[in-house]
Amino acid sequence: MTAAVVVGLIMGVGMALVWAWVGARRPGLDSRLAPYVRPVDGRSWAEHPAGSRPAVVRLMAPVIRDAGRVLERWGSSSADVRARLERAGAPVSVEQFRAQQVAWGAVGLGAGFAAATTLRVARDAPLLSLLVLVVACCVGGALARDAWLTRQAQRRTSRIIAELPTIADLLALAVAAGEGARSAIERVASSTSGALPQELARALAEARAGTPLSRALHDMAARTGAQPLRRFVDGISAALDLGTPLAAVLRAQAHDARVAGREHLMEQGGKREIAMLVPVVFLILPVTVIFAIYPGLIAIRLTN
Repeated sequence: MTAAVVVGLIMGVGMALVWAWVGARRPGLDSRLAPYVRPVDGRSWAEHPAGSRPAVVRLMAPVIRDAGRVLERWGSSSADVRARLERAGAPVSVEQFRAQQVAWGAVGLGAGFAAATTLRVARDAPLLSLLVLVVACCVGGALARDAWLTRQAQRRTSRIIAELPTIADLLALAVAAGEGARSAIERVASSTSGALPQELARALAEARAGTPLSRALHDMAARTGAQPLRRFVDGISAALDLGTPLAAVLRAQAHDARVAGREHLMEQGGKREIAMLVPVVFLILPVTVIFAIYPGLIAIRLTN
């Protein structure tokens, strides 16, 4: 009798939790009105009208949102993800990135489940170890997407640092030819390609929308996270505010950018040099020692 009461109580609590979860999934008035009052541009994939998305996406959207909340709670925050997306120049929102993390985690879960099934059938591995393997593969998939975003942001920042001296020289030539700061930036952004010209074009768009040019440039430097670009923007802003000849400032900034680029290359070379020691110490050196000692050991054994 006591066992039946306990089972009934557990079933009742479970049904109540399921009913609460289903009720929480029901869209409120704000969610139903949002597609009709928000602008079309700049909306995330989850904000589009339900009819414009596939049925599978509509069914999986609540689960993906819940998984995204878990990832935000135990992983990187939304502000950090948004900053790295800006640095990487990725045309996705935070919600889309969370959906990609969930997808990568699902792929890792499938791979872990396949590996666990193979190990269970082939070697009769313990269930606890297989469960840990499946969970580790799922978490590793989500973390791999986060690490890949960080790698993308770092690569784009490195490209911006490498492009800065050339862009600074072009701006100096345009200003020396008689153009103003805004027109020189517009000419360089329209006639060149790369990560930094894209950021300059975005800063110009913000300036046309009413933001002061110096503020737009500072936002660009903060968005990219490149320290040499921040110093470059500070020099341009000081020249614009104080009336200093801009061409001379740009040439000096180009020289400083080249020096910073050489320092960055030296720093990267030092890191690569340390990384090269790993295969030398743990692979090449042991093999060399084995080849040097093994004939002597064989000769000693034969002598004895």
